[in-house]
Amino acid sequence: MQPRSSAWTLAAIYAALIVFASLFPFEGWRVQGVDPWVFLTAKLPPPYWTWFDVNTNIAGYVPLGFLLALGMLRDGRRARWAVPLAALLGAALSLGMEFLQIYLPRRVPSNLDLSLNAAGALLGALLAALLERLGALQRWAQFRERWLAPGSGGAVALLALWPASLLFPTALPFGLGQVLERLDLWLDEQLEDTPFMSWLPLWDAPMTPLTPGAELLCVMLGLLIPCLLGYCVITHKLRRAVFAVCIVLAGVGVTALSAALTYGPAHAWEWLQAPGRAAIWGGVLVALALVPVPRRICGVLLLVALSMHLSWLNQASTDVYFAQTLQVWEQGRFIRFYGLAQWLGWLWPYATLIYVGWYVAQRAAAPRMAA
Repeated sequence: MQPRSSAWTLAAIYAALIVFASLFPFEGWRVQGVDPWVFLTAKLPPPYWTWFDVNTNIAGYVPLGFLLALGMLRDGRRARWAVPLAALLGAALSLGMEFLQIYLPRRVPSNLDLSLNAAGALLGALLAALLERLGALQRWAQFRERWLAPGSGGAVALLALWPASLLFPTALPFGLGQVLERLDLWLDEQLEDTPFMSWLPLWDAPMTPLTPGAELLCVMLGLLIPCLLGYCVITHKLRRAVFAVCIVLAGVGVTALSAALTYGPAHAWEWLQAPGRAAIWGGVLVALALVPVPRRICGVLLLVALSMHLSWLNQASTDVYFAQTLQVWEQGRFIRFYGLAQWLGWLWPYATLIYVGWYVAQRAAAPRMAA
C-alpha cells in the first residue's frame, strides 16, 4: 500500500539532516587507536554534559520517531508494531552516528547521547500513536484531501522545511540561497597552486551591496516564494488566503527566533524596522492578489520569482558586520546545528527550483496526455 502522507519523504529528509548534523564538519577522519565501541561501556553520566545537550539530544530525535511511526500507521500497521519499530530505527541511526564519531577528532561519542536519542525517537513514536488513537491522524488525512491536490507530498515536505531553513541568520530577512560568494572563496582555496586555477571559469564579477530598492524586492520575493509554492497544491481561493497569512506569520516568527538566538532576546525584533515591515506588507498584498491565479501559472511565477531572488542575492556582496555575527553560530553554543541550519538555508531554494521545474513540466504534459 502506498503511504497516504508525506511522512516517509519527511522522515528520509530528516534522517539525512541528522546524519549531516552528527558528522559535521566531516573533517579529520582518522583511526584514533581506540575501540570504536568503547563509548558503550563508559560510565554514566559523562564528565562533561549540560542540560542544553540533554534537551537537544532528546528533541532532535522526536520528529524522526514521530515521522517513522506516522508513515507506518498511514501504511496500515498497528501501533503496537509501529511504535517499537520506529523507536528501534531511531536508536539504530543514533548508534551508527555515535560509532562514526569516534573517527572524528572534533566529535565525542557518548552512550548518554545514544540513550537520549533513543528516548526521543520513542517519545515521537508514542506521540504519533497517541494522535492516531485520538483520531487526529484521520482528521489530518481528511484535512489534506480537502485542502491539497493529489501528489502534493514534495511541496508539503519543502514547506515543512522552510521555517527550519530560516533559523540560520541571513543577510536579508528570508534571503535564502546566497551561496555564490562562499562557493567562489571555497573554490579558490581548494584550487590554489593547482593547474586548474588557470582555466577553470571562476566567478570574478565584482560584487556590490544591494540598493535599498533591491533589498525591499528581495525580502518581498523571499516571502512570496513559499506562498506560491503552497498555491501550486492548494486550489480553493479562501484556503490559499488563509495559508498565505499562516506562512507569513510562521516566517516572521522563526526569523525573530533566529535573531533572538543570535543577538539575544532583547534584539529579536530589531530586524523588523520600517523597510522590513514595508517589504512584508508588500509580500502579503502580492500573495493575496495572486490567490485566484491557476496552479500552473503559480508554478511559472514561482520559477520567475526564484530566479530573480537567487540572481539578486548572489550578485550582492556579504556585509562585513553580518559576516562577523555568524561567528556566534559557527563558534558558539549552536556549533552542532551550524552546518545543518546553514545548509538548509543554502539548499532550500535550489531544491524548490528543481521541484517546481518538474511540477510545471508535469502540468504542461497533462493536457497533451489527456488529448
